[in-house]
Amino acid sequence: MSGLGLLVLNLQGGKIGGRWPQALPLGRSLPFFPNVYGTPPLAMKGGDPYIRALMRTITASEANVSKPYHVIYGGEYVSDLSTHPNRCILINKKSNTNQCSTAAGRYQFINTTWDEKAQRYHPQVSGLFWWKSYSFEPEYQDAVVYAWLSDSQGWGVDISQLLREGKIQEVLKLLSGTWTSLGYGKETNFMSRYLPQIYQNMLAEELKTSIYSQSK
Repeated sequence: MSGLGLLVLNLQGGKIGGRWPQALPLGRSLPFFPNVYGTPPLAMKGGDPYIRALMRTITASEANVSKPYHVIYGGEYVSDLSTHPNRCILINKKSNTNQCSTAAGRYQFINTTWDEKAQRYHPQVSGLFWWKSYSFEPEYQDAVVYAWLSDSQGWGVDISQLLREGKIQEVLKLLSGTWTSLGYGKETNFMSRYLPQIYQNMLAEELKTSIYSQSK
């Protein structure tokens, strides 16, 4: 999975007019400092605010657009998610001639990774014994990633605990083998360097939401 090469320019440090701004297709490098706050809230409700903040941070470099659940490789929006992430979009790079990418959604899942992780973590499976179907709707994109990041056996470490210890750089490095735009992989982009600060912004927001929910 790799970043879309899209950037949200937010001149007010957050939402503009109550809405998340549209992303601008500016490529993978910029000659100026982008003022970036964070990413839209998750579709799923509840859960560990540290993991939720990490999920929103991954979005910042992978699908930094106003509707991340519905974006596919190259920046195109799709309304129908029933065929994703199985639509292969041609990669327009000389080094990747005749190759394509199925990356889709908030976490830019490619089809093989989605199939593997959905089999293990998807909360609602449909289909017959020999054919399974895993909904790619927003709440399920979140549910699969949340369960995956929360699985200490799957990663060999307790990611939530590392985050509570303030080790966001260590976590990003760990995840960069999967999400290569996080700053240590082969597709570092212009958002990568800002991810630790974006994480802090998102964590503050998620902790505030969590405290409010518990007080109700």
